[in-house]
Amino acid sequence: MTESVDEPRRSTPFGTRRDPARVAAFSDAVTAIAVTLLVLEIHVPEDTQDLLHGLALLWPSYLAYVVTFLLIGQIWANHHVMFDHIRRVDRVVLFLNTVLLMDIAFLPFAASVLAKAFHDGHGQRTAVVFHGLTFELAAILFNAIWEYARRDHRLLAATIDSAGVRAISWRFRLALAWIAGGILLGLLLPALGLAVIAAFMSFYWLPIPGEIGRAERQRGGDGPSTKTKG
Repeated sequence: MTESVDEPRRSTPFGTRRDPARVAAFSDAVTAIAVTLLVLEIHVPEDTQDLLHGLALLWPSYLAYVVTFLLIGQIWANHHVMFDHIRRVDRVVLFLNTVLLMDIAFLPFAASVLAKAFHDGHGQRTAVVFHGLTFELAAILFNAIWEYARRDHRLLAATIDSAGVRAISWRFRLALAWIAGGILLGLLLPALGLAVIAAFMSFYWLPIPGEIGRAERQRGGDGPSTKTKG
């Protein structure tokens, strides 16, 4: 990938700043693998004499699959929202993003634990908390990446203004409290805790008001420019 003419690489105490497109592409690949692995946790019923009944008994696996797939999907969507506005990445961003991807790759296991607990009727509280904590870690890492990148606007592009930065920051911070609330409710009522976490999924698919900055609105809001000046 070639460097922009008006945006050469620059060295910082944390290493050379690099184009975020490669980070986004690698993150897309890891996310795609994670969502693909989810379906492998749904096993075909061994007894096919009453196949319809056997398929119906797999409802916990379907539930865990749908909730986790869509949650990973909104992680992917909001990851692009974040990196659409990050102009350069350094080693700190690379490290934090790597830990985020490690957490995403772990989610198929968390979904399997959730499905197993609801299928067996034991350990639902632990399973919901375990599943929720995995997403809470992702939310923490999202906030860490964004807060680091937006500090003094040093890694952000001209595609977003201060209002847009605040809007994204508020949305990401809300995720911390929302998922934590679902985890706490899961300790009391596992089904309710899971429902709260699933509701989080629906809300975070919505666009972020104010995300597009003045520069983008002046260009018609077609998306981040490929060559911007800091």
